[in-house]
Amino acid sequence: MFIYLSKKIAIPNNIHLKCVSWNKDQGFIACGGDDGLLRVLKLETQTDDAKIKGLAAPSNLSMNQTLDGHSGAVQVVTWNEQYEKLTTSDQNGLIIVWMLYKGAWYEEMINNRNKSVVRSMSWNADGQKICIVYEDGAVIVGSVDGNRIWGKELKGNQLAHVAWSPDSKILLFGMANGEVHIYDNQGNFIIKMTISYLANATGAISIAGIHWYAGTGGYVEPDCPCLAICFDNGRCQVMRYENDEKPVCIDSLMSVVSIQWNHCGSVLAVAGSVKASHLEKEFNVVQFYTPFGEHLRTLKVPGKQMTGIGWEGGGLRIGLAVDSYIYFANIRPDYKWGYCCSTVVYAYTKPERQEYCVVFWDTKNNEKFVKYVKSLMSITTSGDFCILASKADDTQPQEDAELESVSHARYVLILCNSIGTPLDSKYIDIDPLFVTMTKTHVIAASKQAFYLWQYRVAKKLTALEINQVTRTKKEGRERVYHIDSNPSAASDSSPDFENAFTATQDSICCITATDKTLMVGCETGSIHRYSLPNVVLLQKYTLNNRAFYLSLNCNSSRLAIIDIAGVLTLLDLDVRDQASAGDPSKFERKDVWDMKWAHDNPDLFAMMEKTRMYVFRNLDPEEPIQTSGYICNFEDLEIKSVLLDEIMKDPERPNKDNLINFEIRSLRDSRALIEKVGIEDASQFIEDNPHPRLWRLLAEAALQKLDLKTAEQAFVRCKDYQGIEFVKRLGNLQSEPMKQAEVAAYFSRFEEAERMYLDMDRRDLAISLRIKLGDWFRVLQLLKTGSGDCDDTLLEQANNAIGDYFADRQKWVNAVQYYLQGCNQERLAECYYMLEDYHGLEKLTATLPENHQLLPDIGQMFAYVGMCEQAVNAYLKCNQPKAAVDTCVHLNQWNKAVELARTHNMKEIKSLLSKYASHLLEKNKTLEAVELYRKAHYFLDAAKLMFKIADEEAEKGTRPLRVKKLYVLAARLVENYHEQMKTSQQSKAKGKKSEATSALAGLLEEDATSSDDSIVDHAWRGAEAYHFFLLAQRQLYEGYMENATRTALHLREYEDIIPAVEIYSLLAVCAAANRAFGTCSQAFIKLEALESLDLEQRQLYEDLALEIFTKHTPKDSHAMELDGAEGAEGKLPTCIVTGQPIQEYQFWMCSVCKHCALAQEICKYNCCPLCHSPVA
Repeated sequence: MFIYLSKKIAIPNNIHLKCVSWNKDQGFIACGGDDGLLRVLKLETQTDDAKIKGLAAPSNLSMNQTLDGHSGAVQVVTWNEQYEKLTTSDQNGLIIVWMLYKGAWYEEMINNRNKSVVRSMSWNADGQKICIVYEDGAVIVGSVDGNRIWGKELKGNQLAHVAWSPDSKILLFGMANGEVHIYDNQGNFIIKMTISYLANATGAISIAGIHWYAGTGGYVEPDCPCLAICFDNGRCQVMRYENDEKPVCIDSLMSVVSIQWNHCGSVLAVAGSVKASHLEKEFNVVQFYTPFGEHLRTLKVPGKQMTGIGWEGGGLRIGLAVDSYIYFANIRPDYKWGYCCSTVVYAYTKPERQEYCVVFWDTKNNEKFVKYVKSLMSITTSGDFCILASKADDTQPQEDAELESVSHARYVLILCNSIGTPLDSKYIDIDPLFVTMTKTHVIAASKQAFYLWQYRVAKKLTALEINQVTRTKKEGRERVYHIDSNPSAASDSSPDFENAFTATQDSICCITATDKTLMVGCETGSIHRYSLPNVVLLQKYTLNNRAFYLSLNCNSSRLAIIDIAGVLTLLDLDVRDQASAGDPSKFERKDVWDMKWAHDNPDLFAMMEKTRMYVFRNLDPEEPIQTSGYICNFEDLEIKSVLLDEIMKDPERPNKDNLINFEIRSLRDSRALIEKVGIEDASQFIEDNPHPRLWRLLAEAALQKLDLKTAEQAFVRCKDYQGIEFVKRLGNLQSEPMKQAEVAAYFSRFEEAERMYLDMDRRDLAISLRIKLGDWFRVLQLLKTGSGDCDDTLLEQANNAIGDYFADRQKWVNAVQYYLQGCNQERLAECYYMLEDYHGLEKLTATLPENHQLLPDIGQMFAYVGMCEQAVNAYLKCNQPKAAVDTCVHLNQWNKAVELARTHNMKEIKSLLSKYASHLLEKNKTLEAVELYRKAHYFLDAAKLMFKIADEEAEKGTRPLRVKKLYVLAARLVENYHEQMKTSQQSKAKGKKSEATSALAGLLEEDATSSDDSIVDHAWRGAEAYHFFLLAQRQLYEGYMENATRTALHLREYEDIIPAVEIYSLLAVCAAANRAFGTCSQAFIKLEALESLDLEQRQLYEDLALEIFTKHTPKDSHAMELDGAEGAEGKLPTCIVTGQPIQEYQFWMCSVCKHCALAQEICKYNCCPLCHSPVA
């Protein structure tokens, strides 16, 4: 940072000031002094010129009010910014609270204890409470509306200072004897603070100031010291919190009267006086420190006695009370910023975030990119790139293995492009206090050593590939040199990090570099010059003062040095003819805080001196320009400057007004000559002061006047090949208006050029101009307005381009209209899909020709949203049955899949099916698997599963009706299988053989293919068993005992399906009811002989048999004609209605299950009693 005195305001009648306070929010300055003096001032800038802003604008007093009310010397003034109140106190202990009303200050409250004098007053961070301490130990805490919250007498203590913690939970009281006591916000004593730094101090010590920064502007870095306690002997301790055991200690070597933090806690100002060693006289100084105790600047202030200091709210000015004056000093902060490739990069802190917010503000397009960086140390820019140096986060991965072996790398350099994308990074061990970069190298220096990194950026590579490049070529790209070493070309070896931490007598204090030269400045005033890229120490120069900033001109022939006191001097590195360029050794300017060499002229530079910018050519200054901007760039005779002070007021919304371009005199003069005198004289002037920019200016002026000869010469002089070509093209045109139109287009005056083309009736040229500009809306307009037919392909192109415009902005509805007109089917499909307009997509599918390349994509779109049929249609239309089948499978439409596979003779569907079926079976979804096979026409597999389910249910003892249904379903699946086999054989043998032979072939094939004969042959056995089981019971309950017994007898054939216990129990019951005790007795014999029963159950059967057969003889009352079931031609069929054997030759047979019934019985039914298919 740089600081200089800028203004002085005298207090009338030479009344000495005692204190000063600057309101951070509203900008009022209150100063108190002897004889009850209390004034409120306000400095405001008044300027009509919009370009002059900030510190450069002249400031005048807009308020200068004397506040009457105190009689004694006013000793304490303090602001409450939140509520716009001023609290003051004088030597008699009178306290007055002032308020602002209609632009003037009035008394609001008065309080006087009359016992003691107020030593200090402090408002808390939110302005709700004030703490007042009196010399005699009394403490009062009051609210903003004047009510007393609590009061306390601290016996035996003389109080001198008070401070609130940022969260208002803690109060610090500074005692007159130099102790600091910590209390809570209710006035309860907690602990005495340890002041480690005063251990060996002698004599009486008093506290000069306590200031606890409240964090309102964010912190410089996480865990940053913010509580400063300073003593009158110049010792100061800066702490992170009230009981910090490792505070930062500063010895300012002066007697201190006051201290204060700036608005964001980054600078601590310590004001007081220093005794000159050789003189008795004391002089006033303000020292500026960082929170970590590094000394930044010293400001000497005239006058006898300084009594107080106050920072302005934005931290750009500081007010000093000295004798009967207020001095103002301007501060030029060291912002973290840079400029690369028309992008301003700057960093600021936010109260709510720990990291630095780094903004990449592209000033061309006014776009900004934000990046958050923890513990940012500096921003350095060069060309198109930028280096962010920061402390390494412990959690981040360490990239460089060889560094890690030495120790945990503590710092990181990140290489970014102009929108903040990281391209490469390096973890290093040395502290990058000073960083500079050239087109090929980054040089970072600590106090003892400097580190070189030759970065590579491939223009067209992605970040990943860049990393590959950097990994492969690591050796020789990083080097470290100690400042005391003497590197020569021979000793260039691998980086010596061990050596980099050796202490040195002569610390580095600044560095700069160009492609060929590296300059390193040291604290003793010596400057080392090294060559690049192979580092060789060429020369050492000695200066009187310590340098603060170094800068080399574009050909490395001259070095500019700004020393710690702000004096700019120049140093010639090449011996050259002194006469031509002036004598740099005599050149000296004071109060300089920024400078930049021109990129394209070694004798041209711009510098900032206080609030003026000077441009020097051959050491001669041009007239100064009022500005307080930081210089970004100086090339083409134009200086780009950025008003960072203004940007930092609202860093989230940078404004283009804060970017200013200045033209230097030769450019202004040439422009004036061209406008006023003419091209001839101007070209003579430019001949004498040649510069490509001036030739370009002349060429453009000559073009405007269609002076093609001069224009061509000027373009040749500024090496603009496109310009030369353009002039030649103009020369070939015959008509004057055509030339003017072309020139207008050249200077981007497109509306004018278009108007000229249309006036000449050259609509085609107007259209081609708009096409070049990509203004398709205007192209469409021009195509439609013209008379006659327009070019169809062009019209389509325009419609599609406008469609693209809307599609890019996701306005799909608008895009559809234009794509329809432009017949762009591909983009139309995309738009319909985005709009979920599947009807439109279906219509599009219908209009597309077969095998169109878009159809697969449309099929995919339909498949994504589960529209199987439409997807299949699309795939089939483009002849991709495989994709259609896959879609069906994916969407679980197996019947469709199998159908398609059949139609298109695909083999792999079976494996897919079995895969899916096994998946279902794993999840115990057997019925779903049956349905799957049934849909896919794999009836046999379905039947097998179905039989399995029926068997399981039968074992569980489920209701017999349900079991029957399951067996029927299984059997019907087998019938479907038979049918399938027959039809497949018929289709194979069409017209060759009779139906009988094909049926026979079908059966033979069945035999060959079916592995499970029992299932195929005896498909209906299960169904029959349960049918007769149910029938017997129905007959029994309906009273047809005879029939029931016969049916039960028939059940004996099905012992493999229905448990024997059930069959014989039923038979015994039926026979007993039918009084056929012989049959009943046989049933009992069977039951008693069953091995599946245990002894108890058998015993029960025996007892029951005994009971029955003691009453009835075991003989049938009439013979059961069981043997009659055997006919002449073998076994007789059983009637499924009655359960009796069929003896007649005429009977009914079911077409599905092939079971028989008596003709007179079946006529009562609509459906077959067994398989439930309709009776024909």
